Amino acid sequence: MNTKSEEQKFSEYVRSNIDSAGRDVGFIGLSQVWVRECIRHNYAQNFTWLGRPIIQVPQDTYAIQELIWACRPDLIIETGIAHGGSLVMSASMLSLLDYCDAIETGGVLDPKAGRRKVVGVDIDIRPHNRASIDAHPMRHKIHLIQGSSTAPEVMTQIAAHAEGYEHVMVFLDSNHTHDHVLEELELYAPSVSKGSYCVVWDSGVEDLPEEMCSNRPWGKGNNPKTAVWEYMRLLAKEGRKARDGGDLRFEYDHTIEHKIMITASPDGFLKRI
Repeated sequence: MNTKSEEQKFSEYVRSNIDSAGRDVGFIGLSQVWVRECIRHNYAQNFTWLGRPIIQVPQDTYAIQELIWACRPDLIIETGIAHGGSLVMSASMLSLLDYCDAIETGGVLDPKAGRRKVVGVDIDIRPHNRASIDAHPMRHKIHLIQGSSTAPEVMTQIAAHAEGYEHVMVFLDSNHTHDHVLEELELYAPSVSKGSYCVVWDSGVEDLPEEMCSNRPWGKGNNPKTAVWEYMRLLAKEGRKARDGGDLRFEYDHTIEHKIMITASPDGFLKRI
């Protein structure tokens, strides 16, 4: 007798779809070609989240939504702000979690009273972007820090904001050179809580033709993906401790890549286990 619920059966059906896509070399190759060609047209810069440019391919923003809903973080730390769209997205998702909590408990929702927040770091928050973020309705959920994401004084501020938070997610999207991203991983990944994620954006640089990054300080062999590979090797070889005192172990969540297929961040979705 089949006792599985309809939801269980549908989940298994979706999982089989994802597994099938992950084994389809032709489909994966076609998706990589699509990503390469969309970069030529600056495709990822065409989208907004609640009015702010987000500079992500839509499939990656969908992945963010699923991760935040599944992990229910109370703190999200982001390096790299640009126009602020990613901060606004994270803040809006945290606000939805507050809303859903109020519905479930029967409590009264005060939009500005929720503890969940997103902390954004950028070496140069341009005045017009800061002004637009300051004017946004999600501003009460956002704390901005200007400075290098790896500077000691910035890390001191990050530690202060992370104090007391138990469910932490991290998005790394600043300088894309190998050395910088590796240093960010060393500094920020230990803050990620078990079951949550450190997402390293734009790891797909490694898969692009060399000439596509000729005007950048990063490129093939020197990018977020090579930094992720190195960091994962270091974890396996040397081990690390998390801020919560537990062993720091991550796995590549390729299920996300196989689900969305079109992503700027292959090998960039790291789940703490």
